[in-house]
Amino acid sequence: MERSERVTTAGIYIKDGRVLVAKRLSGGSISEKWEFPGGKNRWGESVAETLVREYSEELGVDIIVKDVVFTYEFENKGTLYHLKAALIDIPRPDFTLHFHSEVLMVGRERLLALDFAPSDCQIASYLVENNFL
Repeated sequence: MERSERVTTAGIYIKDGRVLVAKRLSGGSISEKWEFPGGKNRWGESVAETLVREYSEELGVDIIVKDVVFTYEFENKGTLYHLKAALIDIPRPDFTLHFHSEVLMVGRERLLALDFAPSDCQIASYLVENNFL
């Protein structure tokens, strides 16, 4: 059986030494877990296009996508995911939550204590180990 592959994205918004995280609503594969918002790439989308769409759909905000700073591969239910995490800016962070119960701006200590979705744990560790926070 051939394994499928997908690109998935995460946006990293850092301001004043703190990073944006969001807690998923109950239900689904990452129910009530913390994550860096983003999502699966649609066919033909760039990383930036995916993140702009996902932040609009999930949090109701416009973003500016900067550089991809972290990549990671993982497998879930027979699909190989290529996670690409990019730094972003949110000019007007006035959120409307559609898929999350809350959003927080957290520093490094709180970040490492949160119950993240598995792939997002890798991003959190990378940010702390490489002094983004």
